Amino acid sequence: MTDSDPAASEESASETAPETPSETTPEQTRRETPGGGVRPTADSIEPAAPAEFGLVQAWWGGGKGKTTAALGMAFRAAGHGYRVHVLQFLKGGADSVEGVRGEYNAIAAVPGISYENTGHYGWHGLLDGSDDDEHLAKARGALARAEEILSGAADADLTEPLDLDGDPTDGVHLLVLDEVLYAVDQGLLDESDVLDLLEQKPDSLELVLTGSHTEPTYLLDSADLVTEVRKVKHPFDRGVRARKGTEY
Repeated sequence: MTDSDPAASEESASETAPETPSETTPEQTRRETPGGGVRPTADSIEPAAPAEFGLVQAWWGGGKGKTTAALGMAFRAAGHGYRVHVLQFLKGGADSVEGVRGEYNAIAAVPGISYENTGHYGWHGLLDGSDDDEHLAKARGALARAEEILSGAADADLTEPLDLDGDPTDGVHLLVLDEVLYAVDQGLLDESDVLDLLEQKPDSLELVLTGSHTEPTYLLDSADLVTEVRKVKHPFDRGVRARKGTEY
């Protein structure tokens, strides 16, 4: 056995070792950056179809931001020219918010995204003067509406662009069921109701579910993304009510 040549070993290692960041050129960095290093810009919204939609997302937890996150995705999808609809359960209003909400004004100004509010005034079970039986009726009505929209999506070709001003029952690429999980929490809907919706979802439809302060374990086998929004601190705890421009 002979000793190896240290110089040859160093030369071989230098040929196979990956380049360190300091050795890469600006052009290499640009090519390896998502988007090729091109600065993002805005463009006009034209009807388009998503290539990779079809997942189920669930956003739950005791923290603020579940609906905010869902609406952010909704606006992002609409910005790409995809047809989006937001169906809200249990958000019929309260004395802490005004009748006009900022997100509704923004939705009205953006093509391709629409909303429906099916809630009853107040919140179920909070002894706020609202009618719990009416909350139940509204939640069941919203469930029927969700089924109707899912049926329309199943009949549509979601691999193609859709009419940005079309009725949501003519097909949508992304459907947000806001507070539907909270309706289950409150006993207004059953877990099986939500699971049935997932069974009805066509493969190319992206479905986003929000609500619930308790983990929706019944969704863990069916949902592709489950995110907990955890409260660390909230101004509501010191008496700060909903603020215009942040909560509504």
